[in-house]
Amino acid sequence: MPFVAPRRGTSLVLAIVGGLVAEAGFPGLGWWPLTFLGIALLFIALGRDSAWWNTLVGFLFGLAFFAPHITWAALAVGPVPWAALSIVEAAFIGLFGAAWSWARRGAVIWTRARLQVPAFAVLWVGIEEIRSSWPFGGFPWGRLAFSQADSPVARWAWLGGAPLVSLLVVMAGVLLALALLSLRRVDVGQASAYLLLTVTVVLGGLVVPLDTKAEEGRLAVGAVQGNVPNDGLDAFAQRRQVLDNHAAGTLALLDQVEPGELDLVVWPENGTDIDPRRDDEARAIVDEVVRAVGAPTLIGTDEYPAEGGRLNVGLLWDPVEGPVDSYAKQRPAPFAEYIPMREIARRFSDAVDRVQTDMVPGTEVGLIELDSPRLGRTVGIGDVICFEVAYDVLVREAVVAGGEILIIQTNNATFGMSDESTQQLAMSRIRAIEHGRATIQISTVGVSGVIAPNGVVRQQTGLFTAEQMVTTLPLRSTLTPASRYGSAIEWVLRGLALTVTLAGMAGAARIRRSDRPLSDG
Repeated sequence: MPFVAPRRGTSLVLAIVGGLVAEAGFPGLGWWPLTFLGIALLFIALGRDSAWWNTLVGFLFGLAFFAPHITWAALAVGPVPWAALSIVEAAFIGLFGAAWSWARRGAVIWTRARLQVPAFAVLWVGIEEIRSSWPFGGFPWGRLAFSQADSPVARWAWLGGAPLVSLLVVMAGVLLALALLSLRRVDVGQASAYLLLTVTVVLGGLVVPLDTKAEEGRLAVGAVQGNVPNDGLDAFAQRRQVLDNHAAGTLALLDQVEPGELDLVVWPENGTDIDPRRDDEARAIVDEVVRAVGAPTLIGTDEYPAEGGRLNVGLLWDPVEGPVDSYAKQRPAPFAEYIPMREIARRFSDAVDRVQTDMVPGTEVGLIELDSPRLGRTVGIGDVICFEVAYDVLVREAVVAGGEILIIQTNNATFGMSDESTQQLAMSRIRAIEHGRATIQISTVGVSGVIAPNGVVRQQTGLFTAEQMVTTLPLRSTLTPASRYGSAIEWVLRGLALTVTLAGMAGAARIRRSDRPLSDG
């Protein structure tokens, strides 16, 4: 649908306001419908034909979105890395602006408003896929799907995972934009039609069936949020105290259950930064509390392999046998858990030297095998550590390998009282829906939560508190469509994004610039 593009200054204002409004849809403010409005404002702002101009518009939207969205990075690693990460991620949205300019130039797109809706959405998801995998393994934070944990749209994760949810969020945003543009022309009938389509996209998720019943029995689980003595980068300066806190929290479970009543106890990432396999005092503490509660305990610790580096490990500790299974984090966070290009990075911030030993990636899928005498079988525990919850493939592989529940072990201590922990909880909720698995997010300091397979939070802790949760989780083995076909869905969307861009460029080559119905005003 051709329309007169806003003036240049108006475009820039719309982009900045749109980024701020879209971010307001995420936890902390958490008004998820605002994300649709933010995308609508971006669509209108990108009304000009110039790819260079739209790159600037997209970049400003991205900067207005990412800078407040990841303020926790400034708390964790300082203002320079936070600013650099915000700029890099904003550049991807700038690339999206250019790609939309190229894609829309073909006559098929710019003459049919109904095709602009899926084209814009497919391109957005394509950019999300790129920035979620590159550079340094990618940074999936801020994907639009993660704003919708409380929205009916989230239910579509069961069918197509986070990419499908993001796609539908953008489609709703573009339909809303077309409604606003119709109102500008005082075309109430067309505006009403677009608004009706917007509501249909948003509420359509209510038809998606989300099953929460147990298929393979139930597992009694205790979760321990031990808290730390300090927040910020020095949160684990007192490693022994952190271990003691989680040991005390484990014993506190006995105020709610009798010894042996639990099938599993879970600790967070970094529940003990002292490896109890190598430190006799730490081993004695872990042995004592695990035997007292009478349940295998999944602890979070570090491992220092002989070849160098450090592994971030989820370690299953049996009351009788000690350590029996483990999972090592596959996707360490660059510039936080390891420092790429350390000499260059040091020129921008000496905070890189806080990471004295680079974390190295694990190589095995995140599956912990729990021998359950009560159930008379081995139960698969999908183990995901911290930021890994944002990566589609890592969670999916853990479920496909046999994970009947998901445990998200995380440490949010370095992010203070920011929204990082609630942002992560929203991701865990999307994963619960996506794979139909009961999920526990367990943090050193909170927010921790127990999540049903339909994404509903059953229990939740506060920030920087010592708390325990006891729950019974349904064990499920059925694979959702997203679990089975998630990888294929991602590749189809990537291919469509590239096809839309190239087709638009090829179509534009046959049309004179002056004939395009896109005003540069």
